Amino acid sequence: MGEPLKPLNIGIVGAGRISGAYLSTLDRLKSVRLTAVTDLDGNRARAVAGQAGGEVAVASTVSDLVARDDVDAVLNLTIPAAHADVAVSALGAGKHVYGEKPLAANRKEAEAVLAAARAAGLRVGCAPDTVLGTGTQTARKAVDDGLLGRPVAATAFMTTAGHETWHPDPEFYYRPGGGPLLDMGPYYLSALVHLLGPVTKVTGASSRPRAERTVGSGPRAGHTFPVEIDTHVTGILEHAHGALSTLVMSFDVLAARLPRIEVHGTDASLSVPDPNGFDGAVEINRGAGWETLPVSAGFPDAGRGVGLADLAEALAAGRPHRASGELAAHVLDIMLTLMDAADQGRSLPVTSTCERPAPVTGR
Repeated sequence: MGEPLKPLNIGIVGAGRISGAYLSTLDRLKSVRLTAVTDLDGNRARAVAGQAGGEVAVASTVSDLVARDDVDAVLNLTIPAAHADVAVSALGAGKHVYGEKPLAANRKEAEAVLAAARAAGLRVGCAPDTVLGTGTQTARKAVDDGLLGRPVAATAFMTTAGHETWHPDPEFYYRPGGGPLLDMGPYYLSALVHLLGPVTKVTGASSRPRAERTVGSGPRAGHTFPVEIDTHVTGILEHAHGALSTLVMSFDVLAARLPRIEVHGTDASLSVPDPNGFDGAVEINRGAGWETLPVSAGFPDAGRGVGLADLAEALAAGRPHRASGELAAHVLDIMLTLMDAADQGRSLPVTSTCERPAPVTGR
């Protein structure tokens, strides 16, 4: 990746498990530099600061961290319910923000974050940045180069038997704010927007086959808890340029051989790797069998945090960043509208939109 004139100083808010994935990437990105960290649990914050090495300060509160002169941008790794509050606080202190998905818990909070950024002239970025890796971006280049002809349709499938099979405390995934769509939808929908553009209309249906689930591992194995949300969601997405995507997000499929994402055009079909990863083989079928396309775009050897580095480079270059708050707000709106459509049993317009992010060209 290109280098800005100087690294963007980063302060982390939230030192939970996901912070480790970012730390493993940040130390090899020349466009950003970790300078401070805070967490409600001071011991966790100190552990992250120690793992990062160097001169990383531990701030006692979010307010203290965002007030620091050596913090230019906040990496918001808090729980989803706190995403908007932390982002608005950071923006109010004059700091750019890059956060974990989702951007906010609802549309009102998402708009408040974007409005605060506009008012302050600051940047907001949001995961996932997996779609900036070589997998999705090589697939996008194939679409943009016309290898498929005119895009007609896409499919996107995320199916699992449920997180209680491996997670020792899975209740969150089965309460309001959880579920397969809000949990994994951002990866798949961000990829679909990169591949086919924004979504204008959705039709949805959902179900809740089981009223209870049982923890399958850890010290609470055997504990039963209620399911408070629908756990199988399917939808039809209408993209602005006419393509139709079929989406299935489920915690109710014991086993499947479904592809992650496929895009079908008038001339060929494309197999796209898991959007929860950065790389993977992209295959095309032009009518004579599947062939693997060479890697032709995307950030190579990427990890969580390349979206933040892209934001830093975009600031230096005066261009839009790719993992933008506007994209994240549109993805959130798609998901919430799809859930509304499923509840109401009809099609609904998606009232938000966003620019299709710029491609990550080959290096």
